[in-house]
Amino acid sequence: MKKKIKYTDEPMGKVRVVKDFLPSPKELAFKQETVKITISLSKTSVDFFKKEAKQHHTQYQKMIRRLLDEYVTSQ
Repeated sequence: MKKKIKYTDEPMGKVRVVKDFLPSPKELAFKQETVKITISLSKTSVDFFKKEAKQHHTQYQKMIRRLLDEYVTSQ
């Protein structure tokens, strides 16, 4: 980070406003109660979540848990 940033007045092109989708700090601090279970999943599913988790620098179990939570919320 020793390089200086050079700002210019070049046109930015077409700009669009993105709706705020980030959770509030209160939502991030909230820790849900969890229950440990044992479940058998297909190798294909686990491989998919492991690959995606690696790309997004997270744990695949958290992704599966989040997916299930979203499903339950929508029902």
